Amino acid sequence: MWAFGRVSGFMSLALFTVSVLLGILNRSGRPLLVLPRFSISILHRNIAVLATVFLGLHVGSLLLDSYAKLRPVDVVVPFLGSFQPFWQGLGTVALDLVAAVVVTAFLRHRIGQRTFKAVHWLTYGIWPVAMAHAIGNGTDAGSAWFLGLAAASGVAVVSALLWRLSAAFLETSKAREGNFL
Repeated sequence: MWAFGRVSGFMSLALFTVSVLLGILNRSGRPLLVLPRFSISILHRNIAVLATVFLGLHVGSLLLDSYAKLRPVDVVVPFLGSFQPFWQGLGTVALDLVAAVVVTAFLRHRIGQRTFKAVHWLTYGIWPVAMAHAIGNGTDAGSAWFLGLAAASGVAVVSALLWRLSAAFLETSKAREGNFL
């Protein structure tokens, strides 16, 4: 179960990274190579769902693993774990925030677009908290391959976020019309 927990945690983080990047790209109104905007939106949502499934597998397998000694309360209440409580607690915070985003996504039509978007902004906080959890608590955190992938992911997300905050990002009327010059 330990190995499955490690792999599912890594997959979840990698998929959430792709989801964040696609979410930023989708908001820009620009296509991705040959994919139109609506396809990017669908891809973003499906990858986020798959990342959430892997997150559930990560947590579930570690709950069943005798080595991890993860208790149900550790999954809900941050910083109570017996093994590296701070780093494990960051994982719990990320999980709780993901749960909030998922619940509001399901209730999107009932709670309104404004509330959904307000909660969805949490994804900008979830990603670095989850990455810190992986680096601080992950078994593979000291390995060169993991640090390389974490650094590449960090550069990609920070670059996309800087683009998101720049004046060049804003969706223009040309972008809405399909003229992406």
